[in-house]
Amino acid sequence: MTRTLQCTVLDCPRPRELAAFYQALLGGEVDRADPRWSLDDDWSTLHLPDGGVLAFQRAPGLRPARWPDPARPQQLHLDIAVDDVKAAERDALAHGAKFLRYEEDWGVYEDPAGHPFCLVPE
Repeated sequence: MTRTLQCTVLDCPRPRELAAFYQALLGGEVDRADPRWSLDDDWSTLHLPDGGVLAFQRAPGLRPARWPDPARPQQLHLDIAVDDVKAAERDALAHGAKFLRYEEDWGVYEDPAGHPFCLVPE
């Protein structure tokens, strides 16, 4: 039996906007035609250069995580490996990320929908 992770899905209020944010950070193609799902105002995808897929699903009442507040935990976050954390940070902030704090040699940020993510050295 073959088992493969199809995609990672992030809930958010505006799927296409969040897909464009992650495209600016990771590259790839937003809303490429794919027979596995339909694309509409409630669902957007980002096909990554390495073959992975991030998907974004509309969740109008989403209450963003407040890391590190345990009352509103992150539940999931993305670690993005970069060759230059400071350069990647400047790019992320320019595209709408919010800086949260540094941990050793990596940074912790929040995407425009409130999901925490980390920029970590390769």
